[in-house]
Amino acid sequence: MDKYTGGLSIGLALLASLVLGAVFHAWWLRRQAHERRRIPKRWPLSPRALANSRERQVWRWLTRAFFGHHVMIKIPVTRFTMPRNKEQGLHWYELLTGVYCTFTVCRPDGNVIGCVDVPGRLGLAEKNQRLKRKLLSQCGIAYTVVEPDKLPTLSEIRTEFLGEMASMSMDRERDESAMSAARVSLREALVRQRQTRNSDLSPLSPTPDTGSGGLHSSDFTALSGEFQPNSFLTPLDSREADLR
Repeated sequence: MDKYTGGLSIGLALLASLVLGAVFHAWWLRRQAHERRRIPKRWPLSPRALANSRERQVWRWLTRAFFGHHVMIKIPVTRFTMPRNKEQGLHWYELLTGVYCTFTVCRPDGNVIGCVDVPGRLGLAEKNQRLKRKLLSQCGIAYTVVEPDKLPTLSEIRTEFLGEMASMSMDRERDESAMSAARVSLREALVRQRQTRNSDLSPLSPTPDTGSGGLHSSDFTALSGEFQPNSFLTPLDSREADLR
């Protein structure tokens, strides 16, 4: 009986040790998880550029190609797509949350028209390309991969993203905008030249009136056009015959 009691006591002690060990291990795991979530007093992070030199080259090219649009950088596809079946939304979100394109072109209303990927030093995996090409095409969004040293023409990328008619309309809009800016610049230059010339040809201040027969300053201003003809509007030498 004593031997049985002693064995039972040892068994209970071992069981209690196992329970305490499990409780302590669970407490330690929770503490470690809490430490990882705790906001540090000083973040171990440093700022960095949003795009590398190759990506910046393509970025500038896209802003020229799609003036009037917005070129977003490195946003996940989950920002501009949504699940048709909301019950499976969490599943698709977890699957696609790390999938993004280097650049995303959208209209001013926020609707995406196309995405561009720029391969890194190690290239871009074919599997990655196929996934995004199929996903985006089924959403009606264009997708292409470009190399900074082999960029297509601006018309080619616009046609691929907007269609031929929209691309032609965009070209006309750009030309009209450039012509309008040139006309405004020319008009401002002419106004500045006219103001400068009128300032150079303006008469000296008249002598104050000392008698009833003198000219008033207002009369002098009104007649200044007769005293100083404007050569920009009327050439000073209007004679057709040569001088003899």
